[in-house]
Amino acid sequence: MDFAPYQDTAPENTRALSPPPRRSSSRSPNPKSPPPGRGTADPFLSSALPAPSHFTDDPGRDGRGFGNADLEGGRMGVDLFETSLPLRLDYEAMLAYLLLPPAGGVLLLLTEHKSDYVRFHAWQSSLVFTAIFILHLIFSWSKWLSWILFVLDLGLIAFLTLHAYQDANNLDRLELPFFGGLASSFVDAE
Repeated sequence: MDFAPYQDTAPENTRALSPPPRRSSSRSPNPKSPPPGRGTADPFLSSALPAPSHFTDDPGRDGRGFGNADLEGGRMGVDLFETSLPLRLDYEAMLAYLLLPPAGGVLLLLTEHKSDYVRFHAWQSSLVFTAIFILHLIFSWSKWLSWILFVLDLGLIAFLTLHAYQDANNLDRLELPFFGGLASSFVDAE
């Protein structure tokens, strides 16, 4: 083989070429595409799927469907958004931070027994603002530091209240460092 830059014959004529692609009628099966010959019918129009009413909790039904089965061994009647007090879940979670923390959290811990979401925020409020209250006692000798702590308290109350209200739709928990994990462990142990 000649590797000179100027050759008298083109290298394409002397080297082996790739085999041409097959043009046969038999195709190899592709697991992602439907087999040939089958129509492209809409799979959602078939009658193999149950009607949406099949999955409801209607007591007049014959016991079929997911809604009437005891899936969690006795927890069928538990509603995640139900509370002990006659208030909405998001309002109760907000009250954990708005009702003179940490007293509001302690009050909700005593009165709320159904909602883990509200109890988490009550625990977190009680723990965080008890620690902040101790900091206020330690720095009570300085008016300047006390006012700065007070402004930080108000900002933290507003931030936690806003997240407790917004996250109630999907029951997400905003866990503060150290105190949030501790509050979660208390709620999970109950």
